[in-house]
Amino acid sequence: MKKINRIQKPRFIQLIIWLISIAIAIGLFFFAKNFTACWRITPLPGDLPQSCQINDDIPQTSQDETPLPDSTSATDKTPEPTDISASAPTIEPPPPWDGVERVTALIIGLDYRDWEANAGAPRSDTMMLLTIDPLNKKAGMFSIPRDMWVNIPDFGYNRINTAYSLGESWKLPGGGPGLAIKTVEDFLGTPITYYAQVDFHVFERVIDEIGGVIVTPDQEVALDRIGDGDIPVTLEAGETYALPGDLALAYARNRKTKDGDVDRAKRQQDVILGIKDRILNNFSNIVPKVIPLYNELSAGINTNMSIDDAIRFMFLFIQNQDIEIQRGVIDYTMAVPVVVTLPDGGGTAEVLKPIPDQIRILRDQLFETGGALSPLAEGDLNTLITDESARVSVYSSIAIDGISSRTVDYFTNEGLNTVSAGNSSVGSLKTIVVDHTGNPYTLKFLMEKMNLDNSQIIVSLDFNASADVEVHIGNDWASNNPMP
Repeated sequence: MKKINRIQKPRFIQLIIWLISIAIAIGLFFFAKNFTACWRITPLPGDLPQSCQINDDIPQTSQDETPLPDSTSATDKTPEPTDISASAPTIEPPPPWDGVERVTALIIGLDYRDWEANAGAPRSDTMMLLTIDPLNKKAGMFSIPRDMWVNIPDFGYNRINTAYSLGESWKLPGGGPGLAIKTVEDFLGTPITYYAQVDFHVFERVIDEIGGVIVTPDQEVALDRIGDGDIPVTLEAGETYALPGDLALAYARNRKTKDGDVDRAKRQQDVILGIKDRILNNFSNIVPKVIPLYNELSAGINTNMSIDDAIRFMFLFIQNQDIEIQRGVIDYTMAVPVVVTLPDGGGTAEVLKPIPDQIRILRDQLFETGGALSPLAEGDLNTLITDESARVSVYSSIAIDGISSRTVDYFTNEGLNTVSAGNSSVGSLKTIVVDHTGNPYTLKFLMEKMNLDNSQIIVSLDFNASADVEVHIGNDWASNNPMP
């Protein structure tokens, strides 16, 4: 491919909003025209046009829409949820946006391999939060690697990319998007208003419509097209390329580089900004393609954003063309690769175990929100530690008879899942708490109850440990505690 010099043009935001405005205006015109012609709510004279004679028993689908795989066929290894009643996947629309509050949307891309294998409801291949703060004129992109090890509500710990599949397979209220939103909200402690589930065919088509995207990889990347048996196209580090839709998708999906999922998340953000730049640099050529682009988007994106809110966003960007866009990816300074046993006989796999304090720093940079110890979900702390259900063992580092068993009884009455007591091998005069599996709520509880500081908390990841959290009692707890 030929190297391309990037050209600076007027601001993208205003131009793309013009495109959106034209598309929405034309769409609303045809909607109003057909709605009036086919009015049925009150009696009007005359017969309905032939185009309005619809057999209500036959589902109406678009010929351009790619059918999704059967979401009812869960695999044998799908974990069984706790106390969930099956229902049709529906999600309540959010309240109308007031144009002032921060708005965050979850972008979900599905895993093509699950579609190709007809393996039931697909997992998510991409999870990215797009956020905008109208008052402070800031926006951000926040990417979560697909192998992040998180607590999925009602299903327990698993990779975050399974949340969408579980929601679809079990036909939960809200379906895959609903469970994915709840999982990310609990993980980051950040409310999510909207979602958009993107069809990879639409992704390719949109990029082809705008003439490709320009990217400059920071390392060599081999692009293997979906369904293509040819030799992969190799992009060299530091070179600039214009990628058509199929190669842009391959670029965004590739995880076979040095930092795996982290590199891929960065490339996905590169592609989004590449789409922005491409439209900016080729505005006059893209204008005639607005209508097919609009049709493609409306057919292949599943979202809960209303047209009213889309229009409000349009005016927001028109009036605030200097919005600052920040980028963030959870990388290996914020998560540790570990091998875990997957639920329900799924074997073992390498996942990313989050480091909550580090993720909180990135979250607060992009969302400017507070947090005590880590990205925590809102709610009563006792309820949160019950849901976390960390196994806690208590050991005594001092020669006081019965101190460990009394502490076990005390913590059990307070709601902790205490599993054992005994003598400590740590030999510390101060109380030490060791977290083996990442339990931010339990740590917060213990720090408050035992009056501990950060120096007394040790994170030592070990998924084979007999307890999730170890409490090694020192003189500070023995001489000053609230136990009866």
